[in-house]
Amino acid sequence: MSKTDPIADFLTKIRNATRAKMDSVDVDQSRMNRDILEIMKKEGYINDFKPLEASRMIKVYLKYVSGRSVIKNLKKISRPGLRVYTKQDKMPRVLRGLGVAVVTTPKGVLTNKEARELRVGGEVLCYIW
Repeated sequence: MSKTDPIADFLTKIRNATRAKMDSVDVDQSRMNRDILEIMKKEGYINDFKPLEASRMIKVYLKYVSGRSVIKNLKKISRPGLRVYTKQDKMPRVLRGLGVAVVTTPKGVLTNKEARELRVGGEVLCYIW
C-alpha cells in the first residue's frame, strides 16, 4: 500500500502515541523522518530514537515530564495538494517562539530559527509545540 503523505503518517503515529501515553513508538524509516527526529531530539521533544535492525522502522522514545507529554501537538502544514513555501523574512513563529517550525531548505532540514539565522527560505513541513 502506497502512502500519499508519509510525513503526515509519521506525525500522526507520534501524536497518537503521546496521547495514549506510550513509552515508545515505531515509525517508518526515511531520511526525512530521521531529519525531523533529529530536530525533535535537539529541541527536547523526545528522549531518543534508534533504527531497528530487523525492519525498516525507527523506534522513537517519547519524553514525559510529570506524567504529561512534552509534545503538546504536531501540525502538518505543507501537504501534497497544497505546498507551503516561505521566504527568509516571512519565516513563521510558532506560539510566539515557544514552538518550532520544521522547514526543508537548500541547506537541509532546519528549524525556523536556524533558517532565519542562515537567511534561507523553504517549504514549511510542520509545527511542533
